[in-house]
Amino acid sequence: MTEAILAGVRGFLFKSDARNHLISAIEALLDGRPYFTSLLLEKLLHDYQLNKNKSATLLTSREQSVVQLIAEGHTNRSISTILKLSVKTVETHRASAMRKLGMSSTAELVRYAIRKRLVAP
Repeated sequence: MTEAILAGVRGFLFKSDARNHLISAIEALLDGRPYFTSLLLEKLLHDYQLNKNKSATLLTSREQSVVQLIAEGHTNRSISTILKLSVKTVETHRASAMRKLGMSSTAELVRYAIRKRLVAP
């Protein structure tokens, strides 16, 4: 369902809710407001909280260290020196962290590190 919302879905009813909520949903959507059944909102909130907590434990301690050092502005080479790893290993940890977190840029990784308090803002 998250994908549908990201794609622009503005309302959702279950078949079992249609009779009770159809008019309210139509009115909300006509007014430009979204309309989602409370059961769906509860599920989305539950899934969000699960994913939020899961992402904190998703990274290994080494990946967290690499992410922290990246967010502090270190290059792969300096991280390899600090952690006594090869540059290739640092690159692997960085790529693995980005893949696990669903990120495609260093800026996203830095924002993640700040949100998770791996570094000071």
